[in-house]
Amino acid sequence: MYPSSFQEEIKTQFYFKFGIIMTDVDLNSLKQTQRELSEIIGVSGFELPVVEYIQSKIESLVDKVWIDPLGSLLAVKEGENPTERILLDAHVDEIGFMISYIEPKGFLRFVPIGGWDTRILLGQSVKIIGKNNQIYDGITGSKPPHLTTQKERETAAKISEMYIDTGMSSEQIKEAGIDIGSVGTLYDPFLEFPNGMIRGKAFDDRTGVNVLIHIIKEFSKRNHNDSLLFSFTMGEEVGGRGAGPAAFSLDPTMAVAIENTTAADVPGIRDSECPAYIGRGPAISIADRSMIAHAKVNKRLIENAKYENIPYHMKKPIFGGTNAGIIHKTRAGIPSSVVSVPCRYIHSPTSLLLLKDIYHTVQLLSAFIRNPKSV
Repeated sequence: MYPSSFQEEIKTQFYFKFGIIMTDVDLNSLKQTQRELSEIIGVSGFELPVVEYIQSKIESLVDKVWIDPLGSLLAVKEGENPTERILLDAHVDEIGFMISYIEPKGFLRFVPIGGWDTRILLGQSVKIIGKNNQIYDGITGSKPPHLTTQKERETAAKISEMYIDTGMSSEQIKEAGIDIGSVGTLYDPFLEFPNGMIRGKAFDDRTGVNVLIHIIKEFSKRNHNDSLLFSFTMGEEVGGRGAGPAAFSLDPTMAVAIENTTAADVPGIRDSECPAYIGRGPAISIADRSMIAHAKVNKRLIENAKYENIPYHMKKPIFGGTNAGIIHKTRAGIPSSVVSVPCRYIHSPTSLLLLKDIYHTVQLLSAFIRNPKSV
């Protein structure tokens, strides 16, 4: 882990070996952006509030920014060498649910959007979007435990047996503009833990969005050789639907997807089974279920991390899948890899990560773009 003085140390600028400013990002900026992104509801297919937030942060810092027909936000920052075009991708959507039926008494049946762990769904706080983007609170429930049999209590409830209780009647539900097709998600507020740990919803992949926003801020103030392309993509949690069109439109020569990944450094998991670890810096993928990372891209990442003493580790294969699995097959093929911020309890409303790991991910991508260790 890192020295206790890190919090103070990080407030000052970091310098490259020869006195050149390496990056000028502090923990407070990262933390506040993470908080703001986490609090926005942007379920797959309904990401516009997140997109609008990002656009407001970056539109004055890039040469071109637009929303594509599917709803992904794309941006370009031209470099001195327009033939080399690096794509950095982060998805903006989060897992959630969609209302599928309204009971006569106002209880809401729902279906999942994305991959929830159904073991955690009962008794959770939820937020639902009604008309005019008004947010309504609710609670997930099912048959009361005191009225269940012993066998029922030993079996996890199915989503089809659950409902959302907003405390409203069916007439009030209608007045609120909540109907079949309305969406929402499980919700817990953003919290700070001791020693730089933070907790919140939608860290997968608002963390990647946070990293990209800070990369854009940094390179709005400095020259860069390669042109920089950014895709804040919709629909990753439901099959990566935005990644292919975004990559096709931007036409990069290489790509890196920025993600959260499972930090399984918890009791009951053998070290050989743990994909990534909190506190060891960003995790660079070797292979996952969607791709084998391109050796050229990983070499550039690793050599520059070593050159600037940026902590990193390699994610164990072959867990998960990301937008890079789609991006690398776009057009004639795009050499691609994945850099992830390790995070515990992803795909839940209470993900947990270390703020310093986000910082070092920004450092790594900054070095990768500047490429001081030419490879």
